[in-house]
Amino acid sequence: MTKKWTRTIVGLVLILLCAFLLRIYQLNLIPVFVDEAIYVRWAQVMRAEPSLRFLPLSDGKQPLFMWAVIPFFKFIADPLIAGRVVSVLTGLGTTAGVAALGYLLFKSRKVALLASLLYALSPFAVFFDRMALVDSMLSFFGVWTLVFLILATKKLSLGFAFLAAFALGGALLTKSPALFIALLSPLALVFTQKAKVKKIQSLNYFKSIGLLLAVFAVAFAMYNILRLGENFHMIGSRNMDYVFPYSRILESPLDPLLPYLDRAVEWLVIMGPVALLGLAATGFFGNFRKYKIEVLVLFAFAALPIVVQAEYARVFTSRYIFFTLPALVVLAAASLKKFNKPAGLYGVSVLVAVFLVQSLLFYVEFFKNPEKANWPEHDGYLADWTAGTGIKEAAEIIKAARDVNPGKDIVVGTEGYFGTLPDGLQIYLEKEPNITVIGVGLDISHVPDSLSESAKAGNITYLVANSSRLAFVRPFEEYGLKIIKSWEKAENRLGKRDVFYMFEL
Repeated sequence: MTKKWTRTIVGLVLILLCAFLLRIYQLNLIPVFVDEAIYVRWAQVMRAEPSLRFLPLSDGKQPLFMWAVIPFFKFIADPLIAGRVVSVLTGLGTTAGVAALGYLLFKSRKVALLASLLYALSPFAVFFDRMALVDSMLSFFGVWTLVFLILATKKLSLGFAFLAAFALGGALLTKSPALFIALLSPLALVFTQKAKVKKIQSLNYFKSIGLLLAVFAVAFAMYNILRLGENFHMIGSRNMDYVFPYSRILESPLDPLLPYLDRAVEWLVIMGPVALLGLAATGFFGNFRKYKIEVLVLFAFAALPIVVQAEYARVFTSRYIFFTLPALVVLAAASLKKFNKPAGLYGVSVLVAVFLVQSLLFYVEFFKNPEKANWPEHDGYLADWTAGTGIKEAAEIIKAARDVNPGKDIVVGTEGYFGTLPDGLQIYLEKEPNITVIGVGLDISHVPDSLSESAKAGNITYLVANSSRLAFVRPFEEYGLKIIKSWEKAENRLGKRDVFYMFEL
């Protein structure tokens, strides 16, 4: 191994270490989010009952992330942290993946290291690699699918084709937007091994097409494992709840396309942060002449999924475009390939410095006080009913009450039946003896009969709910509710604060 490669590997290891520390530090800083509560609760149920290993299909979700979380319950006590550690690890895999992709496309160790550094430090990447959500895993499989596809077509290797198939299959088993990765996969054919003889070149293209078909065959065979679950049909059904029909483009082609594209740019400007877009533009235009194919493929993987989702998505949030970030990061790192002379390198260095400063400022505020960090929007992570502020603390109060009242049953009623509550509370009270958690619905205007009867039976009885879900018209005391504790949440975009209440009957 040459000294240059030794330095490159050492540099990559240091970047991975930095990425790990940013992702693992204060991993419980953000309260449980609605989707996290659902996914972790599913994983707990699937672990307890093997016959329910396809439980996420009941809501049209693929189960691979939940399968991956299950083993971590064995050695991580906090179930939410167990789920988030899976994303930390896939985030590290993506960091290595963008380095591999950068070197593969531009044959530059500097591009590879810069790509991994940009991804490792990007607040956008760090945030979602710290959450027990499926999006980090989708990004991981997406970038490695592209890496192995390019290797398969460049080297005409069946081995790399199988690795690409496993990566694509993993993506399809993770989240439905993996379909974008599958649809863009044929672009890898442009990297087919070149040959001077025309007949051999044609034969190489046929081989590449055959390899791509093999990739699809294996990947979709993996996906069809989900047919073993009785609710497989729910994937297609639930997907339609999130997208407009295809005819939408004929009726109003610019709505919601333009507002959503504007929102996507806002996310990338603030959490990218903005210098990433400047580097990406530099990498694209600076390398277009010599590396036209490479930059166009990266641009397609980075931009097309965003445009399509902006046109057809009923709901558009930052995590929906997160899986496009690796391609954007590699495109940004490619700016080093073109501008390696002093004058050009100076401009790139300035952009990288701006990127580092903006990222550092974000982290200083984020780890000090997440609510005041420069977020484009909270997406419900800290505000409104979707944020689980106070849930873990309420669970500790409930367990403490059980410990000082041994043998006495505790019944906890929560708002809703699915989501932040009761799932967020159940993940902390799983297998706790003498504690029962039940959902009682929304817009609570009176004490539910089930809780009243529990209190009359002598059980310790609680009600936990957000102020936005309460419809009481008189003071709480007049309903027989005593406030044990309350937790105020962050301001939402309307300047209002939800409050999480814990009542005892």
